[in-house]
Amino acid sequence: MTHSTPPTPPRRSDATRKAILDAARERFATDGYDRATIRAIAKDASIDPSMVMRYYGNKEGLFAAAVAIDLRLPDPASLTREDVGRALVSHFLSMWEQNEVLTALLRVGVTNQAGAERMRGIFGDQLVPVARRMCPDPEQAPARAALVSAQLLGLALTRYVLRFPPAVDLAPEEAVAWLAPTVQRYLTAPYPA
Repeated sequence: MTHSTPPTPPRRSDATRKAILDAARERFATDGYDRATIRAIAKDASIDPSMVMRYYGNKEGLFAAAVAIDLRLPDPASLTREDVGRALVSHFLSMWEQNEVLTALLRVGVTNQAGAERMRGIFGDQLVPVARRMCPDPEQAPARAALVSAQLLGLALTRYVLRFPPAVDLAPEEAVAWLAPTVQRYLTAPYPA
C-alpha cells in the first residue's frame, strides 16, 4: 500500500507577503515612491504596519521587493541578428501591456532616485547581455543597450504613463513596425563614423 503525502498548504507568511507586495505595487503605482507610506500599504493589505517592517525591513526594502522584475527577455542565443529588433520591441510591448509593475516602476523611476537606480539595474543587467551578443564590438554593448532602453522606455512613458493619444492609439504591430528598425540599428549596425 502506497501512502501519498498530502500537498503542503501555502504558509500564512506566503499569503501575507503576497498581500503586502500586491498592495505596495498598487500604492507605488498610484502615489509614487515618496508619497506611498508603509502605513497606507499595510492598510491596503489589511495587516499591521509592523508586519511590513518585519518582512521587508523598511520602505526601500519593500520597494526593491515590489519591483523585482524579470524582463523575461528571450535567450540571446535564440535571437538572430536579422530579427533582434523586432523580437525585442514585440517582447517589451507585450510585457508593458500585461505588467502594471513595469508601469509603476517607470512612474517611480522618473521621480525618485531609488526607482531610477532600480530601473537602471534591471535594464542594465538584463539588456546588456543581448547587446553584447548582437553588436559588432562587445565593448559597445553598454552604450547600445542604453540606446535601446531609451527607445523602449520612451515609448512606455508616452504610451502608458503620459498617455499621449497618438502613442496610445498605435496598434502594437504599428509600434513594432516603427521602433524595430531603430532598435535593430542600435544593436547591429557598425559604429557611426
